[in-house]
This record gives sequence, C-alpha cells and structure tokens, in this order.
Amino acid sequence: MRPAAGLNSGVTEGVGRTALLVAAARAIETHRPDALARDRFAEHFVRAAPVSAGWPVRPEQVPAGDADPLWGRLGRYFGLRTRVLDDHLLRSAHRGARQVVLLGAGLDCRAFRLGWPPGCQVHEVDTTGVLAFKQAVLDQAGATPAADRRTLAADLRLDWSEALLDAGFDPTAPTAWLAEGLLLYLPAAAERRLIATIDRLSAPGSTLAYEIKHVTESPGVRAGPVYTAARQRLGIDLLALFDGEPRPDSAGRLAGRGWTVTVRTPYDFTALHGRGPRPEPDDALAANRWIFAEAPARRGDLSGVGRSW
Repeated sequence: MRPAAGLNSGVTEGVGRTALLVAAARAIETHRPDALARDRFAEHFVRAAPVSAGWPVRPEQVPAGDADPLWGRLGRYFGLRTRVLDDHLLRSAHRGARQVVLLGAGLDCRAFRLGWPPGCQVHEVDTTGVLAFKQAVLDQAGATPAADRRTLAADLRLDWSEALLDAGFDPTAPTAWLAEGLLLYLPAAAERRLIATIDRLSAPGSTLAYEIKHVTESPGVRAGPVYTAARQRLGIDLLALFDGEPRPDSAGRLAGRGWTVTVRTPYDFTALHGRGPRPEPDDALAANRWIFAEAPARRGDLSGVGRSW
C-alpha cells in the first residue's frame, strides 16, 4: 500500500518518523499471541512509507524477539502504553466524557479500533503532513470510524484552542484528553501553554493522561542499546528530538489547580498485566512516567488559585 506522491513527507523526518516507529511496534504487538493491544491498521502505515517499508510488522520478523532492544523491549513498551491509555480513554468515556481529544495523535487509530459508547466525538490533532498521510492510508484500507472523528491540523507549540473550538469542541462538556508521547518533544514554554489550555477548556469530569521523563538521563542510559539501535538502524535520533530544557512540573501545576493527579511508572502496568518491559541496567525506560489527572468537580472554586503557569 502506497499513498499518493508527496504525502510521505509528513512522516519521514523528525517527530513524524517516530510515529512510524510506534506504528511498527503496534503492528508487531497486534500479532503477538499475548497482545496487550491490537491495531490492524498499524502495518499499513509502516508499509506505505518508503522509509519504513522494510521494518518488521510481525514478531517472527524480529529474530532476537523480546531481547531485541528496539522491536522487542521498546516495542513492548509501546504495546503496553497503548493498552494502558486505551483503557484510560474508554474508562473516561464510559464515565461520561463523550469528547476525546488526542493531542499529537500520530498514526494511532483509536477512533477506528476502540469500542466507543454512543455519541463519542474524537478529535485528532497533529501536523498537516501526518494527518494527510494517515488519511490517505486509511482511505485505501477502507477504514470506517467507530465514533464521530474530526481531524485538526495544528502546531501544538502554538495556540490551537480556537481552532479546536471552531471544529465543534464544547468546553462545557467533560473531555478525555490524551498527549501520548508528545510532551517529550515540546519546549518547556509550549508545555506550560498546552497544560494551561487543557485546564482552561476542561469541564468537571474531564480527564488527562500524558507521558514525561521525570529526570535527565545519565550518559550511560543515553549511550544504551535502545537509543543506539533507533539511531543506527532506523535513522531516528530520539535524544536529539527530545527537548533539552528543564521540564516544568505540569503535574504539580495541575494539582495546584485542583486536579487529582496520579503518577505511575510503566513497570506498575507490567506487573498489572503480567507482561511488558521490566527494569534493566542503564534503563532508557526508567525515567518515564505516565500521568493521569482528573479535573476538579467545581471549577468555579479555583478562580484565584495557580494562575501562574
């Protein structure tokens, strides 16, 4: 499967290429007998882009299996992350959040592959190039969304709130927000604006999940097999893509605005599900934290709290 000429430019460079990396990991996870998540569209994206056409999309195409630092260890991390965030979004939707906003949606197909309750509206926000490539592949695959899917091309480093409102987003309705693998790439000021915007647009009952690295990794970790394999085998320098500024305490700021915040490690969920990556020396995953937050029940009580973002 190959989309029209020119569309591949949206996913062949920088952060866009990492979307293909995650899609390949999801494809491999999909075909595992003990899969934590399944995305039947993932391999179509991998095969449609020339840069990734030769990457594995099935477990048997990874000779070292789970011992492979890239398609084994990192791939299982992405499979676990997909499952955990799928569960979070569906739980939020079944509790009444019929609006879902996927910030930096990438090539994930949650609008198509999850069993949404009736009346759900899924907004996918990403760059023009990623969304165009994604739509071309989905069209060729004959994909039909399982919810009211709306796409929005926006630069998440800038103000995207007005465009979201223009796309039909209702700030008075509970929303399930997701920033999967996004904040790692944003400048600190952009992260503060994004979190402040989410806070401002979130009605009571809204939820937010996102991923961070909570400490700067040591030289030993940065020289480790996960980062080295991604750079040498795929041409993806993850460390160069991560923003190097000190990260803001977004979880603390949300808590100061009345949100209930829970911080978890990936290994918490490895233990929960009985599979997934486990700690190892010079661990590229040890600094990762998954943040889950719920908006306060009464927004009006917080008018004078935490105004400085």
